[in-house]
Order: sequence, then C-alpha cells, then structure tokens
Amino acid sequence: MHEQKSASSVPAKRSDGPQILSRDKHPVSRQHISSNALKVLYRLNKGGFDAYLVGGGVRDIMLGLAPKDFDIATNATPEQIKALFRNCRLIGRRFRLAHIVFGRDIIEVATFRGHHDGNSPQASCAKTSKQSEHGMLLRDNIYGSIEEDAERRDFTINALYYSVANFNVYDFANGVEDIKQRKIRLIGDPETRYREDPVRMLRAIRFATKLDMTISKETAAPIIALAPLLDNIPPARLFEEFLKLFLSGKALENFHMLRQYELFRYFFPVVDEALEQQSLLYLPAFLEQAFNNTDERINNDKRVTPAFLFAALLWYPIQQQIKVLKQTSSLTPQDAFFTAYGEVMARQQQSIAIPKRFQTVIKDILILQERLTRRDGKRAYRAFEHPKFRAGYDFLLLRHQVESAQGNNDLAELTDWWTEFQQRNYETQQQMIKSLARSKPSTRRTPRKRRRSPRNNKPQH
Repeated sequence: MHEQKSASSVPAKRSDGPQILSRDKHPVSRQHISSNALKVLYRLNKGGFDAYLVGGGVRDIMLGLAPKDFDIATNATPEQIKALFRNCRLIGRRFRLAHIVFGRDIIEVATFRGHHDGNSPQASCAKTSKQSEHGMLLRDNIYGSIEEDAERRDFTINALYYSVANFNVYDFANGVEDIKQRKIRLIGDPETRYREDPVRMLRAIRFATKLDMTISKETAAPIIALAPLLDNIPPARLFEEFLKLFLSGKALENFHMLRQYELFRYFFPVVDEALEQQSLLYLPAFLEQAFNNTDERINNDKRVTPAFLFAALLWYPIQQQIKVLKQTSSLTPQDAFFTAYGEVMARQQQSIAIPKRFQTVIKDILILQERLTRRDGKRAYRAFEHPKFRAGYDFLLLRHQVESAQGNNDLAELTDWWTEFQQRNYETQQQMIKSLARSKPSTRRTPRKRRRSPRNNKPQH
C-alpha cells in the first residue's frame, strides 16, 4: 500500500522526550497480555530492573487487535536475565537475546540497544558490533538506555513501551499518531536504516498489508534503489521472510507489493524473469490463484504447507526448461523432468534456502502431475495411495482451473475422472479403470499371418 498523498509532517523522532500516556489515555491493560509475559515483567521489576512490553504487542493492542507475540525490553543484560530465570536460554550472535521458555510458549527478552558511535568500549569491540561494507549490521550487542533503544527500533509504531509498574505507555517516535494515521514510517534516515538491515524493506511491506496501512512517502522512496542489498541477505533468512510474507493470510497483497517495489526477484529470480518477459502464458493467473487459495485456507484456519506454494511458483518455469531440453537433447521424458527440476531448483536455492523436508514434497507434487495421467492397470491405485496424492490432486485442480479459464480444457477429463474415482467404491473404481482402457484406441498391432511352409509333395512312384 504505497502512499500517494504527501507524507505527514510528524517527525519520526521526538526531541522533547517521550510522550507519556497514562492509564486512562490508552487501551493497553494487563488483561491483553499473556500470563507468561506478565510473569517475566514482574520478575524483572522485582529483580531491580526496568522492563517493558514493547513493539508489536503494544502496537496491536492499540489497533484493537489480539497480539500474537509479547516481546520485552529491559536494562538487564542477557547474563543478568539468565541469572533470574532458570528457564532461560541465550540465543543469537547478531543480536544477543534471552528466550524465557514456558513449555511451547517463548517470551523474547532483549536488552536495550545503544548507538554505534564508536566512542564506547563496546562499540570498538568487534565481538559486540560489526558492520559490512554496505552498512549492514552483522553483529549488534551494544547496550544503552531506553531512549537509545527506541531510536534503534525500525518503525515508529514499534517504538511504544508499556510498563506494568505504572501502567503508562511511552511513545518515543510519534508512533501513536502514526497508528491513528495508519502510516508505516521508519525511525531515522530511511537509506541508513535500510542499509543497516535490508530486510526492513520487506518488513515495511509486510506491516502495510498486515495492518492495512500505507507506507509513508519518505520510507518508500529509497526502496527500489536499495533493493539489490537483498542479495547480501543469507538464503536461510530469506526463507524465514518468505514464510512471514506468504503464509500469513496476505500472500496475494504481498506478492503485488513486492513486484511493485522490485523486491520479488530476490525471492524468485526465475519466476520474476518469466513475469517480466511474459514468456509463460498461464503463470500470472496461476500465481494469483495459488496465492488467493492459500490466503483463503489460512484465514479459515486450514492447514497449508510452503511446499505447495513453492511447487506452484516453479511449475511453469520447470515445464519451460523441459521443452528446452527436449529441443536440444535426446533425454527421456523422465530424465528431462529431473534435469530441468535440478537446474531450476539449484538456481532457486541461491535465493531461498528451501529445507530438504519441503524439497521432497515439492518434487512429489510435481511428479504426481505426470503419474496422474497414467491410470491403466494398477497405476491408478499406486497414484491414489501415494502419501501426497491429495496435494498432487489439488495441484491438478488448480492447473485446470487456471488453464480452462483461458480456453484450454486439456485437463478437464483427467480432473473429472480423479474427482469421481475418489468418491466411488472399489468395484466402481475397477469399472472406471476398465472403461478407460476400452475407450482408448488400441495401440496393439494386428498379428501378421504366418506363411505356412509348403508341404513336401514328392512325386509318387
């Protein structure tokens, strides 16, 4: 959601200290906060430390939403936090964090971050702070005050702190005003902040679609120019960002915004090239429908797997590569598929590190597209009993839905057959397989009559 009108004149940093909202001036209360988060806040306070609910938890309550995460910021160091909680584990090299574990619930606690001014003993130590040649923070364990921590946060709407000690909300960057105006605005100079962490460009888009907000003009302005910085993000981290963008119920909106800001190519370069060149007829509509279906399932609390979306994104590029291989080599259809799959996936893995558990499912879904066409004898049952049959069948339905909408009904008979096959009993299924065999034109040659050898008609004497 790109802002078309001029940006608000509200500065992204307050020079007169935080705006303090007393208990009667905001909707945040302890009843909105999980019991485990409250335990952590109270114990840190009891231990003599300042502790605040911060970021998304406060923001979502201010927006009238139910928060999913409860992050805490404190002036206690990670080691001091660990000393207070037996159920604490310290994680991260880039950002040292404390995770307080309550069974499956994890409360993340971060020490207030400080500035990288190079004057403090911490800032001059490579073990605590390190930046790349592009300005990206590779390590950030400089600790500071709550004011410095607020300035180090990415967006104004995330620089809100709630205290259970006095029930106040502290707004350090006019975040409350931006919530009212429904604006996504970076704190500080946008180009510097994007260089520190290029993933902030993706976060701006994700927050805009998730919260139904607009990206402010100055925050949006550098994105296209700085998009190549995403090349420096590790593929494993981009996989995590893919999950947040495409498996949160806003896949279709995020897809359009990523394309708008020229960021999608850093997730799926092969797919983006095909979209730019308009070289694959069905690809745009196929992706739209796949993203839309995924959003519907997630918003209806149905299970989804990233593998299905990866299969949808790569299906037509793989088919295109198969055609190229058939024209330039004498590979069998099976070898052509595996070669094309390997080539496309190898390039894809350079952008997003897809875990092997998902790669296996992707391959199964794609292989089933060919196996579902072979229904004679016992082949139909072998396909039907495949562990990923349902995903393969759903993928076939999606292909038929998109291609038939553009006048290609080649998959109509196949999808109808498999739809009926699943609903019938064993005897009827047997009849369906036999009928299919009878309906096919015979490919068997009529046997030639063997010429009899002439009888031995010797002259009789």
